[in-house]
Amino acid sequence: MSDASPVLATDARRVAVMTVLTVLAGAVDAVSFLTMGKVFCALATGNVLFLSFGLAGEGDVPWARSAVAIGAFMAGAAGAGVALAWLAGRGRPWFPVGLVCEAVLLVCAATLALARHGTGAIPAQDDRGVVALVALAMGVRASTVLRVHVPGMPTLLSQTAIAELINDVLRRPRAALHGMTAKQRLARTRWTATVGGIFSGGVLGTLLVPLGTGRALLVIAAVVLLLAAVGTVAPSREKEPVPDSP
Repeated sequence: MSDASPVLATDARRVAVMTVLTVLAGAVDAVSFLTMGKVFCALATGNVLFLSFGLAGEGDVPWARSAVAIGAFMAGAAGAGVALAWLAGRGRPWFPVGLVCEAVLLVCAATLALARHGTGAIPAQDDRGVVALVALAMGVRASTVLRVHVPGMPTLLSQTAIAELINDVLRRPRAALHGMTAKQRLARTRWTATVGGIFSGGVLGTLLVPLGTGRALLVIAAVVLLLAAVGTVAPSREKEPVPDSP
């Protein structure tokens, strides 16, 4: 049977959408870390470590903002998990709903930042309300992409993708893209897109910093809304994940 199946074609479209979302996650973390007082709103692992450092009394780390970000992220993930499961169970289009909720929360964070701090380059140094709203949006994102089932593309972190990519290359050191099956090429593409997406997003977010926190978040929210409106988003019902290798 041919490797070029309809399922793979659908998964390829999902990979494209997940790649854009990965870039946006990197941009969110760049903006949050550089303009909100060294806190990650998407990378929960960083906040957990900051919190542990702060509670241990070592290092100049923003453990209070990290605690706010962790709590908001968990709340967003829990709320979205329940709401999206309810929509999926009734055959409703849950994926665009998840993206719209994320974008709305980012717009609220941007509006709060603009109202309180204006359009300066670093306007939200100590604003935990902005941190909470952005982390809440990233929690919604986490539950949304978890339901999409694209292996190796959580959109919020890259460590696993780096390890998967390295081990895949070690297993097949001589295999170029033309020497692999479609499934193997797609798996390697997913891992590469995750790593490259986070890096590219970090660069993008850094370039957005001079706009100020509020306007930078508005740019990111606009792209999320555009993805929600595009017809290449994931279908309403979950599908089984495509294996990384046959």
